[in-house]
Amino acid sequence: MDQAQEIRARVEAMARKVSEMQVDAMVVAAYENRRYLTGFTGSAGVAIVSRDPGEQPVLLVDSRYTEQARAQAVGWEVIQHGDYVWEAMRDVLQRIGARKVAFEADHVTVRQASRWQQEMGQFEWVPVEQQVEALRAVKSPWELERMRRAVAITDEAFSYILTVIRPGITEKEVAWRLEVFMREHGAERLAFDTIVGSGPNGALPHAYPTDRAIQPGDLVVLDFGCVTDGYHSDMTRTVAVAPVSARAREIYDLVRRSQETGVQAVRPGRTGQEVDALARAVIEEAGLGPYFGHGLGHGVGLEIHEPIPRLSRVSDGVLVPGMVTSVEPGVYLPGWGGVRIEDLVVVTEGGCEVLTSSPKDLQVVDGNSG
Repeated sequence: MDQAQEIRARVEAMARKVSEMQVDAMVVAAYENRRYLTGFTGSAGVAIVSRDPGEQPVLLVDSRYTEQARAQAVGWEVIQHGDYVWEAMRDVLQRIGARKVAFEADHVTVRQASRWQQEMGQFEWVPVEQQVEALRAVKSPWELERMRRAVAITDEAFSYILTVIRPGITEKEVAWRLEVFMREHGAERLAFDTIVGSGPNGALPHAYPTDRAIQPGDLVVLDFGCVTDGYHSDMTRTVAVAPVSARAREIYDLVRRSQETGVQAVRPGRTGQEVDALARAVIEEAGLGPYFGHGLGHGVGLEIHEPIPRLSRVSDGVLVPGMVTSVEPGVYLPGWGGVRIEDLVVVTEGGCEVLTSSPKDLQVVDGNSG
């Protein structure tokens, strides 16, 4: 399936959703949702999908993006709007005979909604949640191909950075070397700001790279990813700098067992809460439950943190084939350091496929080099 066919299938699925919501049309403005439905990568625009599958969907853009939208949004009617996008929205909605119109409650501000109601009060505005996100949660083979490319670059970057980490190098330099490598090997950009937490900084789950020089005996938490064709990768590995203490190996082995338990637990029909509980129990049984504070995993795709699926203590969403999620338990001990191990997995009919291929046995670099 090429991208044009992919977009056409998404629009048809969205039209069915609009019909199921018992509204006449849906207005989509959030960047990732708009890109998913149209293929348009510009930073501003409004997509309108009718419940009628025979009605051509409409993409409204300003003059900066008209030509780009016409080239990218295959199968969409592209209209250049004037100073006020709501005027073009009104005209399109009137043309298709819409009365009830859904909009993204998670993304439209109170101010925008109020303006729409004020200027387009002839329509009944219906706030809905995560309708496009629900479609995005199940990745097509076309999408998975792009994610595999991003994951492959990330795996290569990890192999490379093992040759770079040594006593004396700073966290900032490690992060920079990772970024340069990924960009030089096909990444269009970073998936998120790279996390490098060495020694006690590893106790910060979202540690920002500092000028701290890595020391012998440190554990170094590396959380990084990249983007190819809009799709993200996300991986965490924890590396040891010799000499490795017995405590460090003990914590690492615990987190690895938890992570492997989580991966094995991912399968269709299970809730995110159930998968989280199975992996979390491994750490809780070792008495370190309070030091694993975040959820086990999150969806990944056009966004680095997608709302569907979620693996956490409060997620009752059910996993289905095609969903992609991270599996990333961690233990963070204030003043000492931390360990996190993360893979991306795709839910399959019989369980899951691990997309990440980097080794999960503890990688130890020479503490005497420099």
